[in-house]
Amino acid sequence: MKCLKKFAWVKLSRYEIPLHAKGIMIYFLRLASRAAFRKGTARYCGHINAVDVGSWVGGMVGLKSILEVKKRRDALEIMDELQMLGYITYTLDSSTKILTYKISDWVLKCSGKACKEGENIYTTPDYGFLCMPRNITERLVEMGHKFGEADAWLDLWCHTVYRDKGNAFSFLAPAIQYGKFGSVLTLETLGKRWKWEKTKVWRFFQFYCAYFPLHRLPGSFGCVIYNRCYPTQDECDDPSDEEVIRILELIRIKARNTHTEGTDNERINRFVAWKSRKVIRDLEDEYTREEIQEKNKENSDFWGAENCRVAEIPPIIRAYFSHGRNCMYSRNCIYDCSSIDIGESESWNFFDIGAVCPFDRFAFFNLDTS
Repeated sequence: MKCLKKFAWVKLSRYEIPLHAKGIMIYFLRLASRAAFRKGTARYCGHINAVDVGSWVGGMVGLKSILEVKKRRDALEIMDELQMLGYITYTLDSSTKILTYKISDWVLKCSGKACKEGENIYTTPDYGFLCMPRNITERLVEMGHKFGEADAWLDLWCHTVYRDKGNAFSFLAPAIQYGKFGSVLTLETLGKRWKWEKTKVWRFFQFYCAYFPLHRLPGSFGCVIYNRCYPTQDECDDPSDEEVIRILELIRIKARNTHTEGTDNERINRFVAWKSRKVIRDLEDEYTREEIQEKNKENSDFWGAENCRVAEIPPIIRAYFSHGRNCMYSRNCIYDCSSIDIGESESWNFFDIGAVCPFDRFAFFNLDTS
């Protein structure tokens, strides 16, 4: 599964949700994880209620269990805040005590047929994926909301790109990128976005290093952050510091005649966006050359490219030795290893393979093993 930056949605495994983290988005993720994945009916206290895709119907006891809070007031305060931010809409029937909430940002296409009474319409915990809009955390930034750990975690996940042509670092593994010129980040930049201090940002990445490994670049360029758990079609190993520095050096070489103003971090972000396509093309060509060399090395025999000191390509077909002077077989004609006349004689003289020149002690050898 490949989710590129141009796609508006990103997949999040329910198993990867950091349920222990704090923040308003962890409550949203818990509600979304328990919403119905298809249309159907649900039972609550003897009532049969119709449930739409992305909705949940139940009571306060079930809601507190989902949110993992003990008090009714705390649960309603969380629901009010999420509704104010536009993440959900909910209603509470005072007569029947039935509570219904609906996830506002939901994939409209239903994943299955409508089920009848008695069939499961709700998702199984820790199973499957959630489709999250990539801009879901932008509302918190626009409103100046102070991020919690879960908010920052989801913010990084939703800004992950993979094999994006505007970010050469993302071809090593899924990388974090904020906008076109945000592939190389600093702790100050993230702290300003999350309303955190620099030290708190550093502690966050130390705690979540299993999810988001951080590679520091030399000088004051910043760092490249990867998403180790991001789902992709290919198996991605953790990039080494040497691989990241190599990409950086290639980008700087491509941009050596490009001048732009700003800090080191701002300039390197522009260079990554402008020069990544050329770097990726060069890396693909280099990979192709290495693949060809490795294949030739595997197919080479004792007389192959690895051991032969004469020539690699083309292979020697015939070889012979003769002084060629006053010789009835050659008549001052010079032949190469493929029996092609490269001399100045008017007539071409070809020899039988294995024939011996009577005027010379050297013979013609047939090296063609085909």
